[in-house]
Amino acid sequence: MLILNPDPAHGAPLDAADAALLGADAADELARYLAHRPDHRPTPLIALPCLAARLGVAALHLKDESTRFGLGSFKALGGAYAVVRLVLEEAARRLGRPVGYAEMAAPEVRNIAATMTFACATDGNHGRSVAQGAAMLGSRCAILVHAGVSPARVAAIAGLGAEIIRVDGTYDDSVEEAARLSAARGWTVVSDTSWPGYERIPGLVMQGYVAMVDEALAAMPAPPTHVFVQAGVGGLAAAVAGHLAERLGARRPTLVVVEPDRAACVLETARAGRPVRIAAGAPTVMAMLECYETSLVAWRILARAADAFMTVSEEDAVAAMNRLARPEAGDMAVVAGESGGAGLAGLLRVAGDAGARQALGCGAEARILVFNTEGATDTARYRDLVGLDPALVAGAGSAPDQ
Repeated sequence: MLILNPDPAHGAPLDAADAALLGADAADELARYLAHRPDHRPTPLIALPCLAARLGVAALHLKDESTRFGLGSFKALGGAYAVVRLVLEEAARRLGRPVGYAEMAAPEVRNIAATMTFACATDGNHGRSVAQGAAMLGSRCAILVHAGVSPARVAAIAGLGAEIIRVDGTYDDSVEEAARLSAARGWTVVSDTSWPGYERIPGLVMQGYVAMVDEALAAMPAPPTHVFVQAGVGGLAAAVAGHLAERLGARRPTLVVVEPDRAACVLETARAGRPVRIAAGAPTVMAMLECYETSLVAWRILARAADAFMTVSEEDAVAAMNRLARPEAGDMAVVAGESGGAGLAGLLRVAGDAGARQALGCGAEARILVFNTEGATDTARYRDLVGLDPALVAGAGSAPDQ
């Protein structure tokens, strides 16, 4: 299913606060932060010219976030960054002077960090990022997980020193419980979704994602004409859409938001014209995107800066994983997790539908950007769905000519 953005605000400039959150100053702020992380390396931008030719477009580039900070996901940019910002702000308040990123390891900052506890709900990847940020500064951390979070992903979070709190229900139920517990215990919620009265911290999480967009633009030979980006609550999609709108203005690409058809809260929000919560149904294989309520701040941005919303099926998602693991001859193999290839799944669906291509202007001159938002963060699940070991796929390089 694909719909063009029907919102009356479509195409309007971002609100001033959102423009400041995701614009050039945000990119500069992130650059200062990343300069003080010794484990920072820009993630690869992978050209897939053979798949582009197969799909009938001029170019296809994939920004591969599977190696980001060793956490296997783009989420590594958001939660940890928000934790660092919050600790440094608290340190500045208590010390009565500005505190910058260069002081992240200073004893007086770590002493303050040790008095702070950060909490969040997670489908797996955001919780790892928040836990990493807390561990990096010496804060405590509590991560709430629902039954759909796989044991491998829970173990990875616990391995970073976080307390694991299990919650019945869905991701959205765990978001509510994280807010309730934090209010009762004096913790700081670092959520990747927002609601009335709670926007600044999710905004910081979104701001962290700007780094990967800036890296992609710097590495591409020409700006993209089209971007397909996946959505859960919409934070990633909004960060990408908002930064591209601020960076490129009238030259911004057509941006398509891609969701699982079993958890399409952003598409339903677009239809309703306001953030909505949809009913939970059968679980989706795209576990990191299994969200049923759109983030308030994300929708405010997407209403203006997204051009279309679409859904993909379970089969589409698995096919994209396999397409990347077994690439066209001459293209590089890429390890994409269950949610990682959803943006590509959207492109593959559009490429095979003449009406959708026409509606999006996605013709022979199109230059496409997609994001691999996660690698094999659950290796057993990856083997089940792809039939290959992710380590072998990662070491495969380019597919041989056939």
